[in-house]
Amino acid sequence: MEKLVDLHLHSHCSDGLYAPAEVIRRAAEAGLTAAALADHDNVDGVDEAMQAGKVHGVEVLSAVELSVMWESFRDIHLLGYDIDHHHPVLKSALQEFRDFRAGRNEQIVERINEKLVTEARAPISFAEVQAHAEGSLGRPHIAMVLIERGYVRNHDEAFVRYLVPCDVPKRYFPIDEAIDLIHQAGGITSLAHPPYITDDRRQLRQMFDTFSEMGLDGIEAYNNRCTNADIDWYISEARRRDLIITGGSDYHGVEGADIVIGGGRGNLRIPYRCVEDIHHAVARRAGKGKP
Repeated sequence: MEKLVDLHLHSHCSDGLYAPAEVIRRAAEAGLTAAALADHDNVDGVDEAMQAGKVHGVEVLSAVELSVMWESFRDIHLLGYDIDHHHPVLKSALQEFRDFRAGRNEQIVERINEKLVTEARAPISFAEVQAHAEGSLGRPHIAMVLIERGYVRNHDEAFVRYLVPCDVPKRYFPIDEAIDLIHQAGGITSLAHPPYITDDRRQLRQMFDTFSEMGLDGIEAYNNRCTNADIDWYISEARRRDLIITGGSDYHGVEGADIVIGGGRGNLRIPYRCVEDIHHAVARRAGKGKP
């Protein structure tokens, strides 16, 4: 029987809906052999996820997803795997990032309240939003409050009516610094869901070349934006550059969403080989660092 994995899952420590242990329980329920909790700019849930993995018989990789930028591109996502999630330099960088994000989210709530006043609706409080977040607070937590208040029916409507119009620019890691940060923490990097960056394959090839020169280790070929033919193309591009191949659904647990653990939008079958390649890449990088 083929061993399948999902290396891109989110918990309520960033913008997912479920606790880390519940995410891993669901991964086990889906019949997965291995999983990675890759919360946005946050590693607070990794220990809980690993403990749940022992309970449910799922191999859990330590992971994180960083928001990065390169040239005119903003909000590129970079996955880090097999990191030392207690590494002091990594923890410090993530804390600075979260401190900035906390201020950003307060500003978003203020802008939403200005819009609510024009609609003759009662404002929401930042404390209400904080009550929904166990770790990194994000815009989905603001959406939850808007749904509870009855101002919108679902997350999609919350973003269209309030969160996008009232947005405040995010902060991003320069991609070369983000790659170095993951390497300092003993891990390897993979470019998350590249189709969400651009549909222009010429630009993507340029990115793959540039990022691999910076030290990028892999590409998330198995992702929820790809057809099977697309996946084959990304695998070919990764192999051409001696990059490893990773995969994940980007599951957040949002009700009504069409993303399922281990399957993305139904066509993902991510082989355990991706986990083996991650471990081997980490071992190779560690070997290169020896005197």
